[in-house]
Amino acid sequence: MDRLPGFRDFYPEPLPHKDLWSADLRHHIFSRWRATAESYGFREYDGPPLEPLELFTIKSGDEIVGQLYNFVDKGDRSIALRPEMTPTLARMVAAQERAYKKPFKWFSIPQLFRYERQQKGRLREHFQLNCDIIGETDSAADAELIALLIDSLRALGLTAEDFVIRLSSRNAWQDFFALRCPDESRAYEFYQVIDKIDRTAPEESDKKLDELGFSGTEVRDFIAAGKPTDELKSIIDNIGARGLGDFIKVDYGVIRGLAYYTGPVFEAFDRKGEFRAIAGGGRYNHLIKLVSGGKIDLPALGFGMGDVVLSELLKARNLVPEFGNRIAVFVLIEDEASRSDSLGLVQFLREAGVSTDFSLTPMKGNKQFKRASELGAKFTARLESSQPGAARVQLKNLNTREERTLAPEELVAAIQSAG
Repeated sequence: MDRLPGFRDFYPEPLPHKDLWSADLRHHIFSRWRATAESYGFREYDGPPLEPLELFTIKSGDEIVGQLYNFVDKGDRSIALRPEMTPTLARMVAAQERAYKKPFKWFSIPQLFRYERQQKGRLREHFQLNCDIIGETDSAADAELIALLIDSLRALGLTAEDFVIRLSSRNAWQDFFALRCPDESRAYEFYQVIDKIDRTAPEESDKKLDELGFSGTEVRDFIAAGKPTDELKSIIDNIGARGLGDFIKVDYGVIRGLAYYTGPVFEAFDRKGEFRAIAGGGRYNHLIKLVSGGKIDLPALGFGMGDVVLSELLKARNLVPEFGNRIAVFVLIEDEASRSDSLGLVQFLREAGVSTDFSLTPMKGNKQFKRASELGAKFTARLESSQPGAARVQLKNLNTREERTLAPEELVAAIQSAG
């Protein structure tokens, strides 16, 4: 029986073949994401993978239903697997915002689901780093969030030669639109054209823009000029002060198609242009008010970064570490009479934080050495004497072949000092 299309199995390294997904790489990415977010003072939250269907339609309209895994449950409730995390966050904030001092900074690493056509860099499920700041209107919050995105990628070994943050502003585009078109009802249609302008044939974009009363040349000149608004300049200066200016540029070709963005928006792209956007986000000051039915009105901003494109980018840049078994010590039990005392040694090492394994059943000594090698163990340890107060353990470094006989309390320091 095979897995469902668009879903993944994650296997421990070494992988049986290169097309499989690595659980070790996933752990590597998650640990860097989590450590970087926490270094910025972000706190982790989570929510249920199932939510009321209305939570997503109220934000994105009924048309999103065609992209969801949704059904009616046994309680006759219309529900869906979450396709994104921000509506869940908005619901949680609306329910408990009084308990938290503003602004607050939260992050999550949820698994998300969308029933849509599979393509390069997009599956029907993925994991995603979501980072959000709630309750701050100043552009310093936008800069803080973008800096976190930059450092989350740098933590994985990527540099300014590998990626760039393209910064734009919905406010700048709204001003551009309002000066040329008095019909606000056409704004969303206009933004959709702009959002796809670099992926659409010029003549097709020009035709759509002309129907809306815009000149394609005028639009492209605005994008090419890339003149930052005061709002964007403040963000750029803030990021430059951190020494991260090489990672960001103004690009009005980024507009973010989601209708709820209300201010600065941004996307992370690999500089070689080989992949889809690595991450994207921006301000969404009205979403919490919308989800709460007007009861709670808090400004908010955030970004999401998925693991699918990021994993492929790390592979392309040769930034995936060598993974393997992480056993530090394999305890040899060559005499079954010593198994009970050897189990005590195993437990002692594990409680000291040393990854330790052993043969669960009787096994010849040479086969135990072979098993230690298969697991990538750095040491073998064999109990020579278990007399109270005089217990001795033979520790062998499998890289240098050096052997030492030590008291149990000396083992941990010896293992740690060897790296």
